[in-house]
Amino acid sequence: MLVRKTFLSMVGLGLAAVIAAPFAAPANAADKPIIWRSSGHGPASDPSQIYHDKLCNAITKASGGRLVVKPFVGGSVVPAYKELDAVDQGVLQMAYTCPMYNLDKWSAAGLISSRPGGLPGEALRTWFDFGGGADLMNKMMDGYNVMTFPGALSPLPEEVFFHSKVKLTSMSDIKGLKARCMGDGGEILKRMGAATVIIPGGELYEAMQRGTIDAFEYSTLASNWNMHFNEVAKYVYISPTRAPSDPQVFFVNKDAWNKLPEDLKEIVHAEIAKITQEQHQYLVAESIKAVDKFRAAGNEVLRVPKDIEVALQAEADKFYEEKSKTEKPIFGEIYHSMKSFGDAYNATK
Repeated sequence: MLVRKTFLSMVGLGLAAVIAAPFAAPANAADKPIIWRSSGHGPASDPSQIYHDKLCNAITKASGGRLVVKPFVGGSVVPAYKELDAVDQGVLQMAYTCPMYNLDKWSAAGLISSRPGGLPGEALRTWFDFGGGADLMNKMMDGYNVMTFPGALSPLPEEVFFHSKVKLTSMSDIKGLKARCMGDGGEILKRMGAATVIIPGGELYEAMQRGTIDAFEYSTLASNWNMHFNEVAKYVYISPTRAPSDPQVFFVNKDAWNKLPEDLKEIVHAEIAKITQEQHQYLVAESIKAVDKFRAAGNEVLRVPKDIEVALQAEADKFYEEKSKTEKPIFGEIYHSMKSFGDAYNATK
């Protein structure tokens, strides 16, 4: 309770500014509109933030102004990666963020993230919507005033393995590499000898310029091209091994959700499901185009050396089997559910 009170006081000034901001009136002004505040997790140029804002406006429009969802860029209402704490406290009613940014609360959050050995995009969304994934995530978040639902996960294509100033030729180049790598992938690479750090996405360009890091992962080829990362790293390493998908999820405050009329819940469901699918397809298409853009800008787009891929997969398997035995039972439930679904999915290929 003390932690949550401290968090509320920390964001009090940001909340006051948000509440004071103007909002659109409903189409039929007989009823006072319901106002939601929602935050993405990235800078304004990140496609995920763009699609978050697009979703907020789509809900407002589809509801005829009865539910006005005010969009905010990541870090503008609460500190970066603290969006779910804000949803829990009602500072925000909705957020669009990566599950792995909440490892401080749930170790299992790293499983439903851009992680080594995870499910590829199509399989991940199918597991989340029809394989019990959303229910397991809600079970993981039990005790917090936060929920999600099928359709709320956008898998996104595989992440760039690394943007790097250093050429990677073998496992020896991983040892001691100063790299920004989030979530379980960061822990696994640290076990392999990398010097991994946590840095918000909006600070990566400057961190590379200053030499704070020599390499980093962030998102898809398309997203990273828009972030101008071609200007700070010569090498673009691609591989599905570290992050076969880059999932982001919409979360809502339970109390705010339960207060919505049923027709508005349907609108929120429908618009979120539509926008997450659209974002995924858009970034698949744009990532294909981005390969040529990076090369035209003078970058070398290379496949990660095989020995690094093999070592990473082996370390990831060991890491997750160990954690399944030592973490809370929900960790093993999610891990084995995803693994079983992945085995069945691959058997159809």
